[in-house]
Amino acid sequence: MNIKLQGIDLLGNLGLKSTQDRLNRQAERDNKIAFFEQQKENLKNMKADTIDEIARKLDLFHGYEDQIAAAKMEYNNSQMFHVFDEAQELAEKIAEAAEKNKPKTSEERREDMIEEATGVENDGMLDELMDNLTEAVEEVTEEMVEELQETSEEALSEEELEQAKLLKDEQFEKLEQEKDIPENYKPFDYRI
Repeated sequence: MNIKLQGIDLLGNLGLKSTQDRLNRQAERDNKIAFFEQQKENLKNMKADTIDEIARKLDLFHGYEDQIAAAKMEYNNSQMFHVFDEAQELAEKIAEAAEKNKPKTSEERREDMIEEATGVENDGMLDELMDNLTEAVEEVTEEMVEELQETSEEALSEEELEQAKLLKDEQFEKLEQEKDIPENYKPFDYRI
């Protein structure tokens, strides 16, 4: 049974494991055949003067021919299984590619849009911007509180000063509570 594949080089370019196995089997077969061909060549240099020596030389020659034929048969048999393996691998790759190119449902498209909006796909760029914004707001708030405190101390009496300090402490507590929001919390704007 002869099996001939046209365009086998195209399959070799796909990087399939079965293709690499085929190339290894071909190299093994070629090495065996080359070895036995060399042994046959060595028989030419061997002297045979008697009928027994000639018979032995002839037996060796036929043995080498049989070994070459066996190597070729072994390769052909393994090649039949290789074709099936290669076809299966190629089918799996095609199925994977088809799965990737399958049209997305509306739910999947919506999830993709949410991921883009929250910055999950772009390495947290949105998170970094939010952190910078939070730091800037905290700095401005602290500066404003300090300025308010300085101006209020000048203008307020002691009683008013105590009330202002309590108010300031409450504001700081509110800021601290806002800081307690988990780091992985991401505000989500559902308007698209």
